Amino acid sequence: MTELHELSALDQAAAVRAGEVAPAELVRHYLARIERLNERYGAFVTVTADQAIAQADAVTGDAAAGGPATPLAGVPTAIKDLTPTAGVRTTYGSRACADNVPERDAHVVELLRRGGMISLGKTNTPEFGLCCYTDNDLIGPARNPWDRARGAGGSSGGAAAAVALGLVPVAHGSDGGGSIRIPASSCGLFGLKTSRGRISAGPDGADVNGLAVQGPLARTVRDAAAMLDLMAVPMPGDPHWAPPLPAGETFLGHAGREPGRLRIGRYARPAAPGVDVDPACVEAWEHASRVLEGLGHEVEDIPTPFGPEVSDLFVTVWGVQSLGHAVAADAEESLRPVTRSWRAYGRRIDGAALAAAIGGMQRAARASIEATARYDAVLTPTLAALPQPVEFFDEKDTEPLDNLRRQSAFSAFTSVYNMTGQPVANLPLHRAGGGLPVGVSLVGRPAGEAALLALCAQVEAADPWIGHRPPEW
Repeated sequence: MTELHELSALDQAAAVRAGEVAPAELVRHYLARIERLNERYGAFVTVTADQAIAQADAVTGDAAAGGPATPLAGVPTAIKDLTPTAGVRTTYGSRACADNVPERDAHVVELLRRGGMISLGKTNTPEFGLCCYTDNDLIGPARNPWDRARGAGGSSGGAAAAVALGLVPVAHGSDGGGSIRIPASSCGLFGLKTSRGRISAGPDGADVNGLAVQGPLARTVRDAAAMLDLMAVPMPGDPHWAPPLPAGETFLGHAGREPGRLRIGRYARPAAPGVDVDPACVEAWEHASRVLEGLGHEVEDIPTPFGPEVSDLFVTVWGVQSLGHAVAADAEESLRPVTRSWRAYGRRIDGAALAAAIGGMQRAARASIEATARYDAVLTPTLAALPQPVEFFDEKDTEPLDNLRRQSAFSAFTSVYNMTGQPVANLPLHRAGGGLPVGVSLVGRPAGEAALLALCAQVEAADPWIGHRPPEW
């Protein structure tokens, strides 16, 4: 007999609409799995069981009253612990914010609730989301469901672990330098970094440099597309707006369309100098190329469309961004060493250097988009290495700068597309030894989620991954 968590999110919602299962039954099923598995994997920082059951009852009441039903109404989800949720502890992964309870929701939280989705709590993230792995001093690391000795990636590592373990069917994530794609690759999920301006960061989120966006992590392309439909609502005052779909169209609808015969560029050498790409990551890229060619697409090798200067540009801007969270002077010492290193670095950057770095990023983004304009998509490895042991980045007796260098090498392919603002999807097409997931990335045209989702759904149908499940599924 199929268990509820084995169904896709869309199939769960269909069962709710058909009266075959109640939202509260789904919630209790997932809460039981969280109770059994969360302590071993560190997916959730905070579980909101009572609120979730109350919200499930409200969704049931709305349906009984004839209210409008969205494709994911009644389905559980979770919110990354960087995103404010009214009345729910939001820690930003930091002891300095361990007791923070926001007074109002982020727009995306309200939009998901309005769409009938039910949050089960807040997922694990590194302190202030600054790292490409997930570990903090509140609950420790988010562990990889395929191998507990390895990390789940970051900074949306808790969200990815939750979906991969079947603790929720889909989850909210955010991505400022790879933070959706890195854990999606590490945990064997479909993850979508959306276009700049596709999802509002308001009302309280700042968008100083245009790097950070939000998006879904899911087991299927269609589930991710349905969640994107709920989140992608422009809000007044947003600094960037990606063009909305034409009236009557949805991202879920595009995930069911044939993409046509496409021209796809590919490269597997990152812009950062001196980075050796793991052979398993290259093999995943080659495998994806064969799948795309088998579908009739034209796949061509292209030069890496970024120069080596982009690494320093990103580090400069990221260092200043690390100061975006206000921390009381007497709490600064409670931060993790890597966080203090980022913030100390950011304080040394003056206004002229920051302006030059942002300008440099924009020029690099324009040059890359122009260089790849004739391609409908670009294929790269998602990561330069396999998921690492949980202690790899924070090994004892090493300098914090060693941590930063290790992160840069691990995630060498991802941050450049936060600079361009293009949508990028991780596809979990490959497995290394022991079944460890190895992802590849498809980069879409600017604001091109609809066409990208159509292509990703076609690839998923040709080479399905949903049957690959971790040991404790």
